[in-house]
Amino acid sequence: MRKRLIMTLALGTALAVVVAGLAAAAGNHKPVVIQKENLRVTVDGGFSPTALPKAKLAPIGLNVSGKIETTDGTHPPALREFIVETDKNGAINAAGLAKCTIGKLVARETKAAEAACPKAIVGEGKTDVEIAFPEQSPITVHSKLVAFNGGVKGGVTTILIHAFLKNPVSAAVVTTVKVSKIHSGRFGTRSVASVPVIAGGNGSPVFFELNVKKKFTYKGKSQSYLLAKCPDGHLNARGTAVFSDGKKLEGEVVRPCTPKG
Repeated sequence: MRKRLIMTLALGTALAVVVAGLAAAAGNHKPVVIQKENLRVTVDGGFSPTALPKAKLAPIGLNVSGKIETTDGTHPPALREFIVETDKNGAINAAGLAKCTIGKLVARETKAAEAACPKAIVGEGKTDVEIAFPEQSPITVHSKLVAFNGGVKGGVTTILIHAFLKNPVSAAVVTTVKVSKIHSGRFGTRSVASVPVIAGGNGSPVFFELNVKKKFTYKGKSQSYLLAKCPDGHLNARGTAVFSDGKKLEGEVVRPCTPKG
């Protein structure tokens, strides 16, 4: 069976979610297991509604979750970069939405970050990060995840993902995701996440979940941050995740949807 890669790996150290890609690729299915050598990733998620117009983009909500582990129980490598191309029938709609900047999020705990940009929040969830310092037993640190709209400039949409780790480290981790349009056959969006280093390279994400259901008003009309349509019964995505030990997980996923109208 062909190996597949669902784009939720883009969550990275702050579990940086490439929202446009997720909107197009997640589906209401059983969890998918991706493995290369001793590295195993299990991802799950869904978007709703799955019945979508054939020709017009419509609002959707998204939920995703995943686990990163090794088959031999060793500390997993950290995600360093994720590049994903997603179906031209999915989109982010950030026009008119309040935006946040990275300067308002760095060095802030979660509540302070939320208070700095409350109207720019587009998603929330949680993550576990395993920190393994040399000659010490691994420690799992828990954090809330908050996704912020970073605005649109020059045709590029920015998403900022904030997490705050406490003991044994105390630091905010902000991952920046850049989403741009492309013209490559079935694919119409490319998202690139460069994942920051955690705890001097000793921290790796091992669990995440995120929900994105942002609605807002612009020019007197109700808007949705995530949009999709279903002209031919499926939505596609392909991507590559690069880990700190040089491993790469790559592939393509196809998810069904129901055309209507």
